[in-house]
Amino acid sequence: MTRKYFLRTLSGGAAVFTLAPSMLFGETLKLPQNSAKKLTILHTNDQHSRIEPFDSSYSRNPNQGGFARRAALIQKIRGEENNVMLLDSGDIFQGTPYFNFFGGELEFKLMSMMGYDASTMGNHDFDNGLEGFKKVLPNAKFPFICSNYNFKNTILDGLTEPYKIFNKNGIKVGIFGVGIELAGLVGKKQYAETVYNNPIEIAQQYSAFLKNEKKCDLVICLSHLGFDFRDNPQKVSDKILAANTENIDLILGGHTHTFLKEPQTFTNKAGKNVLVNQVGWAGLLLGRIDFYFDKNKNVQNITWQNQVIDNSIIV
Repeated sequence: MTRKYFLRTLSGGAAVFTLAPSMLFGETLKLPQNSAKKLTILHTNDQHSRIEPFDSSYSRNPNQGGFARRAALIQKIRGEENNVMLLDSGDIFQGTPYFNFFGGELEFKLMSMMGYDASTMGNHDFDNGLEGFKKVLPNAKFPFICSNYNFKNTILDGLTEPYKIFNKNGIKVGIFGVGIELAGLVGKKQYAETVYNNPIEIAQQYSAFLKNEKKCDLVICLSHLGFDFRDNPQKVSDKILAANTENIDLILGGHTHTFLKEPQTFTNKAGKNVLVNQVGWAGLLLGRIDFYFDKNKNVQNITWQNQVIDNSIIV
C-alpha cells in the first residue's frame, strides 16, 4: 500500500468519526444531588499503533479494539456529558505495519480527530529516534507533557511541556507526566542526550506546584512507569509513586499493559487517597472516571467504568 493511496483512503473514511455510535456500556453516570459540577476523564494507554480491531479469528481479543469504534464511543460520551477530558499515557507507537509505513503520522492524526487533550511519551515513542518523533509531531494537535525527561540538549527542546493547566467548565485541572528510565530499555541512539530525572522527585515537585501555587482543583499524573513490578518490587512504579508523593489525585498509567477492573486506591505520604488506573493495551478498553465537585470545588464523589471496545459499537 502506498502512502498516497493510504492517505486518500483515510480521508475518504474520516466520516466514520461523525456517525452515530452505539449505546454506552452500562448505566450513564448522573450528577449526584448537591454536586455543583462534574468532570469526566476518559483515558487510554499503550495503543501500540493498533488502528484496526483485532480479527474475529484472533484467539485472545477477537473483534475488540479499533480507533473508529473508540472515536464513536467518545463522541457518544461527549454528547451526554458537558465536561470531558481525553488523555493518553504513552506508547502510542509500534506494533502494527501502520507504524512501520507511516512512522506515527496516522496515530497522531486520528488522536487529533478524536480530540485528545494531552499525552505523555512512552518508551516505544522513541523507537524512530527523536528525529522520527519530531517529524510526525506536527500531526498531533495536542501537547505532549513530559516532566522528568529533559530534552534541553536535543532536537525536542521546547516541543514538549513539563506541565499544563486546563480549565474545564471552571474546574482547574493540572497535569504533569513521568516516564520510565530509558537507559537499558531504549537504544542510546534513539533518545540521544535526553536526561532522565527521578520520577518521584519530579512528581513531588510538580504536584505541589500545581496544587499549592497554581491552586488546581485536580492534579493528574500521566505515567508511563508501569503499575507494578512483582519481580522487582523496588523499581519505581505507579504504586510506589502514589505512596511516596503528595498532592496527586489521579495517576493514569501505562507500560505494563495492566488490565485493571477498576481504579486502585493507595494512600499517599499525607495519608490521603490516590486513584491509579490503567486499561491494558491496544485500545481494547476506554478508561472512564467521573469526578463530582461541590460548590467549593472539593471532590464530593468519584465513579468509574472501564469500558470494552468491541463490535457492539456501531460506527
